[in-house]
Amino acid sequence: MSSAQDLGIILEDTPEDVIFPPGDLYSDEPPLETELHLRQILLLIQCLEWLWQERQDFYACGNMTIYYSPRQRKSEQFRGPDFFVVLNTQRKIRKSWVVWEEDGKYPNVIVEILSDKTAATDRGLKKEIYQDIWRTPDYFWFDPVSLEFKGFHLLDGRYQELQANEAGWLWSQQLQLYLGVYQSKLRFFTPDGQLTPTPEEVAHQEQQQRQQAEQQREQAEQQLAQMEFMLARYRERFGELPE
Repeated sequence: MSSAQDLGIILEDTPEDVIFPPGDLYSDEPPLETELHLRQILLLIQCLEWLWQERQDFYACGNMTIYYSPRQRKSEQFRGPDFFVVLNTQRKIRKSWVVWEEDGKYPNVIVEILSDKTAATDRGLKKEIYQDIWRTPDYFWFDPVSLEFKGFHLLDGRYQELQANEAGWLWSQQLQLYLGVYQSKLRFFTPDGQLTPTPEEVAHQEQQQRQQAEQQREQAEQQLAQMEFMLARYRERFGELPE
């Protein structure tokens, strides 16, 4: 069943006295536990937005409230995902993700960054919500300290744990990308195994390429100057080279 159909069912089953909250609700998430969590979330957002810079049909964000129930402004037992991606939607700035204002769309992919405070909820309550209510196809969690990394794909209404490839990466069917741990960070990899870089990494690579090209140019100029010097010395001793 599509998310739009789900929303239609919600609307049909909602009593007349229930009024949906306004669609411009602000996100209401608690501060992130550590700098590691903040940097990991930003890393995932930056890499995906750089890779899909030409696309306008997705929304990627992190530590943002997702409002999905007409009976509540915010669940008392549940907060927004650390990182999520919604496909086939408009790429624009939002205050929060409000399902009833987004054609009933829920995240296609969610990544939770585990911490001592949230790990039990991420492995339990949130997993149940993502599976049974949101029906998010791809769910991953990652611990930036222990490097625990697991992923699940929704199959016949139940999450099935994903099996890693030889590199230890997990495949996201929704993103058509691998997720894997690289230098103690969770990163994206293309289907052919290439690391998806950050804009800073791209700029650094381009700078290195320019420096390498400059070094090669300088080496070529030095070799040419040396050859011209040797040729001049030869002419001084023996005259012009024979035809």
